[in-house]
Amino acid sequence: MFLRKYPLRFAVVCIVLFIGFAYSIGFLIFIQIFRSDFLSDLAQRQHEHSIVLEPRRGTIYDRNMRALAINLPVYSIYANARAMHQEGDMDAVVEKMSGIFKIDPKLIRDKLDRDKYFVWIARKVPQEVYLYIKNLKLPGIGFIKESKRFYPNQSLASHLIGFAGLDNNGLDGLERDYDKYLKGQPGHAIILRDAHSRELMFDKGYIAPVDGFSVVLTIDETIQYIAERALDRMYKKYNCKGASIIVMDPRTGEILAFANRPTYNLEQASKSTPESRTDRAIVFTFEPGSVFKIVTASAALQEGVISENSMINCEHGAYRVANHILHDHEPLGTITFKQVIEQSSNIGTTKVAQRLGAQRVYNYAHHFRFGIRTGIDLPGEAQGILKPVSRWSKTSIGAIPIGQEVTVTPIQLMGAISAIANDGTYMRPFVVKYIKDAQNQIIYQRRPEILDKVISKLTSKRMKGILKGVVDEGTGTKAAIKGVTVAGKTGTAQKVVGGSYSHSHFYATFAGFAPVDNPRLACVVVFDDPHPAYYASEVSAPVFSEVVGDALKYLNTQREPATEDDAPG
Repeated sequence: MFLRKYPLRFAVVCIVLFIGFAYSIGFLIFIQIFRSDFLSDLAQRQHEHSIVLEPRRGTIYDRNMRALAINLPVYSIYANARAMHQEGDMDAVVEKMSGIFKIDPKLIRDKLDRDKYFVWIARKVPQEVYLYIKNLKLPGIGFIKESKRFYPNQSLASHLIGFAGLDNNGLDGLERDYDKYLKGQPGHAIILRDAHSRELMFDKGYIAPVDGFSVVLTIDETIQYIAERALDRMYKKYNCKGASIIVMDPRTGEILAFANRPTYNLEQASKSTPESRTDRAIVFTFEPGSVFKIVTASAALQEGVISENSMINCEHGAYRVANHILHDHEPLGTITFKQVIEQSSNIGTTKVAQRLGAQRVYNYAHHFRFGIRTGIDLPGEAQGILKPVSRWSKTSIGAIPIGQEVTVTPIQLMGAISAIANDGTYMRPFVVKYIKDAQNQIIYQRRPEILDKVISKLTSKRMKGILKGVVDEGTGTKAAIKGVTVAGKTGTAQKVVGGSYSHSHFYATFAGFAPVDNPRLACVVVFDDPHPAYYASEVSAPVFSEVVGDALKYLNTQREPATEDDAPG
């Protein structure tokens, strides 16, 4: 009855319904055929979140497996702006986060206004901050567990260890140079989320991260502390511009302590200066002064041009070499060659060098690896300057044999004094003992390496006797250690300022070893521009005595310094 009475209305309704149904069918077909990929991808992005799983960076240990650099778990804070549904949610997050992290609220607001599922708020925050924020239960705030590099000893061995950045990439020192071993390989996973963007579970594509390898150093944390404590005290006492100390086992080349001043805190590396990060022990070159006389003396004994008791006229403190008058720090008459080295006579040493001749002086300096890199497993090592004889002037024979017109690094001095201590055998210095994986399997191992035989065992023994006399009766008496025989050589060298030698700026160096008959430790101490005292006998020798004396006491309570055979197999 109704259809007969209103046929037009019925037709209109049917047409509208048909058009609506046809449009819906057409739209669904359009979505399925032309928009399916886009919408599927959008849904996946809304409900799936891909994350990178950070590997645990390998630990850096000392030789006794004490951690010098280690990664510990921490939490990072992120925000999901699309999960902040209620009015005022975003304002609350901005207010709290800006207050906690002391960040401009506008910066946080700008991040949240991007309307993304994931923006970082803060990376790797302290545990107490993480717990505080977690208890606030702020909408849209989430946490990701990561790991952060920590340096338990802060500045200890800082120039050696270096530091890693926020993303656990090595940026300096061994952290940078062994980064490929330490950093590991990242993994990844896809996390499912519900309609409220709450994380549910790992879904597909999970690849576990591979943790980094650990690096074991030759450094002994205790000896490192002993060395840095003594170096720092004298560095401050004498207002030095810089300082370096190296302690090494001369039998193997293993570096047991290695430090510089100025230094910096590895936990606050971003606040450090380039000067404080400079590894002076291997990149800084200087004229060594009288400590270089160990080369001239070794050459003279080895070549047989002199003996310990040969008499040498030191001309009462003034001696002409070409057009230059050479002076001693105090006038000396006719003394033995042994006394020449003990009293550090420039004139006596020059007369011996003249007997040797320029070429032989150069040859032995070259064998002692001056002007050549030692090859220590650290980057940036300088080679110093040792001029070939063809470039020597008429006065060079009175300069180079006493440590002028030649520049060296502290590590080169360490190699030279250790060769004398080690029966004339020059060992390559090194700081990385081995690298191991999580199962204690050795990935890489460095063994002691002989670089040269610079003098004979007999000459070495004779040099030990002369250098022992330096400490017993000569310029190095303050390097003496009670109950221990010590051998060494002082060197106080004028700095070149404005193209000429200064009379107020100096380098103070002591290089030595102990015990004399069976050297366990060699040590080089260098101070740059100490004042008011500047003689090596006053500044550097006492540091040697304290460091080597305390280190030997410590070693006597331990077993023999570890060798490569102690590495886990």
